[in-house]
Amino acid sequence: QVQLVESGGGLVQAGSSLRLSCSASERTFSSYAMGWFRQAPGKEREFVAAIWWTGSNTYYADSVRGRFTISRDNTKNTVYLQMANLKPEDTAVYYCAAKRAWAAISRANEYHYWGQGTQVTVSS
Repeated sequence: QVQLVESGGGLVQAGSSLRLSCSASERTFSSYAMGWFRQAPGKEREFVAAIWWTGSNTYYADSVRGRFTISRDNTKNTVYLQMANLKPEDTAVYYCAAKRAWAAISRANEYHYWGQGTQVTVSS
């Protein structure tokens, strides 16, 4: 069982940057692919970014590519989402999640473990 805890959310102005963190409870964290998803009010949860357990592969949604960067530090059991040039449409609850395989990395229902989420609000 992997427990995930997100942090770093907040209220920022458009154009600002923010870094989210997701800490994992388990030492085998380094064997999991990690993903970030987000869910805005009234909308379905959507894929944001993912990173392979080695950090060698990353994948981004078109809406955030070039603005967001996913990274991980396996020595700290932590994955990060660096968000730059934030827009009001980035406002959502952000979740981190873990899965074993890289296949279907953008599909939420393929992930085994989820955090509780952290709110990001971007004002215009």
